[in-house]
Order: sequence, then C-alpha cells, then structure tokens
Amino acid sequence: MVSNKLNFIEYSVYWRARFIYTHSIFSSSLPAAMELAEENSKPLSDAKASDTGAQRPTWSGQLDFILATVGYAVGLGNVWRFPYLCYSSGGGAFIIPYIAMVFICGIPLLFMEFAVGQYTRLGPVHAFAKICPLFKGVGLATVVISFVFCTFYNVLMGWAFFYLFNSFRGTLPWSSCNNTWNVVGNCSSGFSGNATHLQSSSLQFFDHKLLEKTSGIEEAGGLQWEVFGCLLLSWIIVYLCIFKGVKSTGKVVYFTAVFPYFILFALLINNVQLPGAKAGILYFITPVWSKLFEVKVWVNAAAQVFNSLGIAFGCMISMASYNKFNNNITRDVLVVSLVNSFTSILAGLVIFSAIGYMSFKHNLPVDNIATDGPGLVFVVYPEVLSTMPGYQFWAPLFFIMLLCLGLDSQFGNVEVVVTFLKDEFGVKILRYLKREELLVLVVCFVGLLLGIPHVTQGGIYVFQLMDHCTAVVSLICLAFFEVVAVCWIFGVSRLSLMVKRMRGESASLFFRLCWLLLCPLLMLCILASSVVQYTPPHYGEYMYPLWAELVGWVVSLVSIVWIPLCAVHEIYNSKGSLLQRIKKAVAPTLDLDATNPQPEKQKTDKPVLEKLLRSSV
Repeated sequence: MVSNKLNFIEYSVYWRARFIYTHSIFSSSLPAAMELAEENSKPLSDAKASDTGAQRPTWSGQLDFILATVGYAVGLGNVWRFPYLCYSSGGGAFIIPYIAMVFICGIPLLFMEFAVGQYTRLGPVHAFAKICPLFKGVGLATVVISFVFCTFYNVLMGWAFFYLFNSFRGTLPWSSCNNTWNVVGNCSSGFSGNATHLQSSSLQFFDHKLLEKTSGIEEAGGLQWEVFGCLLLSWIIVYLCIFKGVKSTGKVVYFTAVFPYFILFALLINNVQLPGAKAGILYFITPVWSKLFEVKVWVNAAAQVFNSLGIAFGCMISMASYNKFNNNITRDVLVVSLVNSFTSILAGLVIFSAIGYMSFKHNLPVDNIATDGPGLVFVVYPEVLSTMPGYQFWAPLFFIMLLCLGLDSQFGNVEVVVTFLKDEFGVKILRYLKREELLVLVVCFVGLLLGIPHVTQGGIYVFQLMDHCTAVVSLICLAFFEVVAVCWIFGVSRLSLMVKRMRGESASLFFRLCWLLLCPLLMLCILASSVVQYTPPHYGEYMYPLWAELVGWVVSLVSIVWIPLCAVHEIYNSKGSLLQRIKKAVAPTLDLDATNPQPEKQKTDKPVLEKLLRSSV
C-alpha cells in the first residue's frame, strides 16, 4: 500500500510538471518556460505532510505565466466568434456591451480566479472544495464544461485543416463555380449581388463540399470521411502536444507565438487599401443604439468574455496555482484582459474591412455579406483571399494561423480534464492503464468519438446547437454559481484577505464592489432576462424542432447538474441536524492565517527548485 502511494506521488509530480511545461511552451514565445522539479523518493510521512501544504512547481519567470494565459485566452473565438457576434448584433453596438462586460465582469472574475488558484495552489475541483464545500460541484462543473467544449471546438480545427489542404491547389476550389459540388444555375463567382436566388462559390464550397449540408438536424446523413480524417488529425496533434510536449528550438516557438499576429496585421494592412474597406470598418465601430436594448446582445457579450478569457472553464485557476505566492496578479489580469480584447478588435477590423471590400465589389449592403454561424470566417475570409494578389501564399498561411490559435486553447481544455482524472483517480487508473500516456489517449479518443456527430452531413446543425447551449447558457449559469460560492458564501472579506496575504494590500474598492454586487447581480439579471426573452436556437433560417431544443437543454445541464448533486452529497454525508449540516457545508476549510501556506524552497545551484506532493483534499 505504501509502495502504491509512493508510485502515485511520483506519477503526479511528473504529470503536473509536464502540464506546466507543455502548456507554457505553446502559450509563450519563451523556449523554456519551466524548470521541471527534481523528485526524490520520500517516505510515507512526507506524503502525509502534504495534507497541510503541498509544494507545487512554479513558473520560472514572471512573464511565463502571462504568456501562457494569453496563449490560452487568445484562440479561434477571437477570430471567428467575436466578429460573428458583431455581425449578428448590429456591428459596433456589440462593442459597447462587450467592453462593459470586460471591465465589470471579465477583469474582476479573472482576478478572482487568479487569486483562488494562486492562494490555494490547487486545481478548480479541490480549490472549491476548500473554499465552499457546499459548492464543490462548481469545480467539477468547470471540468465537465471544458471537456464538452473541446469536443466540438476541435471540429473547427478539422475544418481549418480541410481548407488548408485545399488551399495548396493551383486554383482555390472555392473561387469558381466549375466544380462538381456547385449548383451551376444557382452559383456566382463571388457574392450574389442583387440576385437573391444565387449563392457565392465560396458559400457553396462551405455548404456543399465541406459540410455537404442536409435540410436539417432530422436528416443526419452519412459520415464525411474527408472531414473526419481532418478531425482525427487534429486530435492526433492535440494528443502529441500533451503526450510528448514540444522539444523545439526557441526560434520555432517564437515563430508560432508571433505568427498569428503577423498574419492579422498583414491582412489588415492589405485590406484597408481595398475599395470599400472604410464602409466595413465604419459598420464595425458604429453602434446601432436600438441593439443595446436587446437582452440577447448583452448575454452574448458576457458569454464571449467568459469564452475568450477562459472564465468558468477551470484552466485559469489551474495555471494560477503554479504561480509564486506573492505574484502580482493585478498586473497579470490587466495584461491578459487587454491583450485578449485587443486581439478580438484587431480580428474584427480585419474581418469587417474584408466585408466592406466585398460589399463594394458586389454592390451589396455590409450587413448582407456574411453568412450566419461559423461560415463568417470560412466563407468571407476564403472569398477575400481568393481575390488577393499572391493568394497561393496567403491562403495557406491564414489557415495555419487558425490552427496555431486553436491549438493552445484546445489542448489546454483537454489538460484540465486529464489533470483532474489523475488527481482524483490516479491510483486506480494507473492500476489498469499503467502509463499516463494511455490516459491521455483515452480522453482524446472519447473526445474524437463525441465529435463524430459534428462531421456528418447534418453535423453543422449539431455544432450550432452545442455552441448555442454550451457557450451561452451553461457558461453564464456556471459563472454565476462560481461567483455565489466565492464572493457571497466564502465572502468578499475573505477573498480580499487572501489578496492581502499574497500582495500585502487588499483588493481595490472597485474589485470588491464588482464581486459583491455588480458581477452576481448582472449575471442574475442576464439569466432571468434570457429565460423571459428566450429565443430558440436556429441556423440561418432553419428552426430546430422541439426534440432538438430539449437535447440542447440536456447538454446545458450536463455540466450544471453537478452543482446541486455535489451539494446534496455534501449535506448528506455531514452529521447533525439539517441546519448544522448546512452551516458546516458553507464553512471554508482553507487556512487564511498563514502569510504563505506553501513557501517555495530555493537552492543556490538553481534559480528555481520545485517539488510537488499530491495534496489529499
């Protein structure tokens, strides 16, 4: 028994240290972001000592954590979802609620997650169990929603691979109507102009070649083997990133980190010189004031902030748990939030300058150019690229950029799931799988299987339904319970004390006001209003049947249901009367008296020496 526990401790040290190393490599431009801990054999008494304060490896430099979190936050959503939400929400009207949500909800909640992770030095599941045992299900819910999200997020990477492979042809296949998948009498080389019965060749490539779209979710159709192969390839890459890490030179890592911004700036410089670009940019930055009174716009803005910053996904708490105890999280929060928002607005300028060019070229209003759903980035972008000089060069680079952006976020979400399984069931899992690499393989394989419905001929309807239910409903609800657990039950005073222990000064009045009132009340209002003014999910003009809506609600509840289940479990296992059990369930078990509950030990021969013993929670 002692031998088994020691083996698990050694496996846990290696796993967590490698998670930090691999994630920081992909999320920063530094060639080596972590110095891995050297693990020596420890007697069982040392393992027991970890109950009071387990030491964890820390980032080797202050910049490492910032770059890692920026790399995780900046993903496909900045290039695809943010411009699409701007398009569907009246252009610049969406920017106002988005910026408001960044400062009222995004920055304070990201600061809260950084503080929780950095002080507790634990992942989201165990951290919430210590902060508020009654709401320990919030931590588990973040793991579940991360896994659900990554099952269909990887489909976007599969689509990017499909376009990448097709972009190496001498003539881009979406630039003409002379293809087997085109409906010749209904196709135009470019957008359809005033002929509403026509479709652009780019849209037909997306609908009839990539998706092979059926008439609705009722008609699943067959499996698209080419797209499935691209999805399989993307999962293989994610697996290799987690399984082996990245043994690359500093130049390669620097290139992959800078590359997306290089392409975005290059596209923006090119697009602003095109005729009509000004009209598209003005549409992007000019608000339609009537849209500000639509609840859906505010709900989407909040969901985009949570999606983009990674709030309520658990990954930010996990990465912050590897910070040094006195790390300046205020600076980190501002840098991550502002860089992330800057990237979203930069991508919006690139998208809408291209839309303006298309509207000028085809004599259409700006708001009639883009297609609904994810087709914005897979229809408009390819159409613009096909008209650019040197498209054989720009088209592959653009889709490689999408893959680089998506990789960080994707394997970061997968790592949250794998790390939880290792921490919670490590001994039992290793008893059967023997090696942690097989556990990663199992998680990725399950994710691949759950992604298969998205690559059928009716998969776009499944994708849109999952995105609607997971990216909006579940995320807002989960974030609300997270705020309730930390800010209302655990208390703003205790949270401020944690910040004071780490930084020497309490959180500012602005953060305390947001935690206590603005964040929870605003999210509660959004939840209530979204229920009252509920709009059924749709894809373009297609409306989902009732049974599909019910399936969407079940998907939403898959993550949220763990919150009440774990609360009932906690009360049931406690002793005493019901009132005594509830009081015990809301009482934190976190030590708030120590100035540094887990001090880092230093050695003279190395700038950083970390050791990690698994904590028993």
